[in-house]
Amino acid sequence: MKTTLITGANRGLGLEFSRQYAADGWSVLACSRNPGKSDELNKLAAQYPELIKILALDVSDHAQIERLAQELSNESIDLLINNAGIYPKSDVNGFGHTDYAEWMQVFRINTMAPLKMAEIFATQLARSEKKTFVAITSKMGSIADNSGGGNYLYRSSKTAVNMVVKSLAIDLQSAGITSIVIHPGWVKTDMGGPNALISTEQSVSGMRQVISNLSMADSGKFFSYDGQEIPW
Repeated sequence: MKTTLITGANRGLGLEFSRQYAADGWSVLACSRNPGKSDELNKLAAQYPELIKILALDVSDHAQIERLAQELSNESIDLLINNAGIYPKSDVNGFGHTDYAEWMQVFRINTMAPLKMAEIFATQLARSEKKTFVAITSKMGSIADNSGGGNYLYRSSKTAVNMVVKSLAIDLQSAGITSIVIHPGWVKTDMGGPNALISTEQSVSGMRQVISNLSMADSGKFFSYDGQEIPW
């Protein structure tokens, strides 16, 4: 049985990843900051009691990441999906209204956490069959694609995580681990809003197709959910 660990599994893309992988018979380690308040995730776990295990994880808490790795020290993790992320409220205020304290928190969750997860779970990834590390990024982190300006906090955190994963692709190559970043599209979630273009089902189905077709030759690449490569 293949195993995936998913951060931010309590809603949106993380919840849909959990649903689809469990439906395909994967063992799902579904991480949520507040498991007791994750109603939809708990309902899903009740449908797949043998497959979904809910774990408490606040990715901004590095000590908690380390404790979870100890708890899962005997696991083989085929696929680690770094899905947890935040969109800063202050970004809507634009230039001249930067909340620098919030910027630090955005980087801690969107950029630092994926690197910490890679460092702490590399052993579990390396011993698995699939050996795949994925960080959910955004096209808003593409420097080449930025024609709208603004969104300094969010854009910079996603550009930075892209570079983190590019380096991971090199540093984890010897362990046989494939590392990529993937843009989920503009998705109808709490973050994406009701005017977004695609559903969580469409986005996750597309991303899973990309992930399933990966080889080591793809490590370090920046993909869209539809399989297209995105310029850095």
